[in-house]
Amino acid sequence: MKSRGEEVIETPDLSHLSVTDFDHVYEPREDSFLFLDALEKDLSLIHSLQPRLGLEVGSGSGVISTAVARALGSTCYMMATDINPFACKATQQTALKNKTNVACMQMDLDTMMRMDNSFDLLLFNPPYCVTSKDELSQPEEGGSFLHLAWAGGIQGREVTDRLLHHVGKLLSPKALFYLVVIKENDPEEIMNVLSHQGFQGHTIASRKVKNECLSILRFCRGF
Repeated sequence: MKSRGEEVIETPDLSHLSVTDFDHVYEPREDSFLFLDALEKDLSLIHSLQPRLGLEVGSGSGVISTAVARALGSTCYMMATDINPFACKATQQTALKNKTNVACMQMDLDTMMRMDNSFDLLLFNPPYCVTSKDELSQPEEGGSFLHLAWAGGIQGREVTDRLLHHVGKLLSPKALFYLVVIKENDPEEIMNVLSHQGFQGHTIASRKVKNECLSILRFCRGF
């Protein structure tokens, strides 16, 4: 329980989403809740940087972007993207249900990476599970997008790596980047990749859940 004066991030109300919705959209699990805990721990730091524009990549149900939008208030315009049209709809509904605003757009990672370097806050809970390349394929028309929320390909890094090489172009000089990883993703190597773009990386939260060793990494340009 938080003491008076400590900043908190409240878990959004998802009661508007049904079991059927979660047949198409990633349901918040231990990784989502660890992410919320880590962001709450860092909330004072995030506030101190006065972010004006935030982005969640792969928003799913909208639980993360909505929680952050509520915590930061109107001073930060929160955006989200997802390749899954059902996830985009769910994110918008979650924001509305929780009386905040998140602008969610359906787009793939390649389109998103054409955005200019203006984001002060970047959040990514990627598809990190180790899978075959075949499981990364786009669904046929009318098919399910749900596997794209967890299938990460070789080393569980194929989607993450596509973003990592563009992070420096997406972010403002003062920006913070938060990334969910598991041990199999090789967090140390990820930190090394981003160090070549001038970012310092830190593990700010970890938790072992069943067969997964989850961690939240935070990156900044060393201010």
